Amino acid sequence: MTEPVVLFACIHNSGRSVAARVLAEHYGDGRMSAISAGSEPGASINPQVAQVLAERGLSTQAEVPKLLEYDTVAGADVVITMGCGETCPVAPGKRFEDWQVDDPSGRDIESVRLIVDDIDARVRALVAELLDVPSVGLVSPNQG
Repeated sequence: MTEPVVLFACIHNSGRSVAARVLAEHYGDGRMSAISAGSEPGASINPQVAQVLAERGLSTQAEVPKLLEYDTVAGADVVITMGCGETCPVAPGKRFEDWQVDDPSGRDIESVRLIVDDIDARVRALVAELLDVPSVGLVSPNQG
């Protein structure tokens, strides 16, 4: 069986989808691939999202906002949208889910922590389902 590929998409690919991608890669532990993109990519990664992930021992250093394209959608097994709306391309035969997750842009750090917590729980459940394991462990602060 090939490893599943999950695409996380949001508008700017600077916050929600980046957090989901980084968390999925962490929890997938090499058993799956996660990519992220945005319908209108921003200029940089949201610094508060980067800070919250860093508090969990996860880095966004390699992340760069990328344009969401049809080929990216077509290459994924599962497509998770987080607010990119109708600008998100659709490819036949793909599993699509829309996660209603608040946009961290312009939010205070405590609100961003809650948003990342929400994404974390959703990602853990998705990874456990895709990898057919009962649960996926939590990332503790300062874990690296």
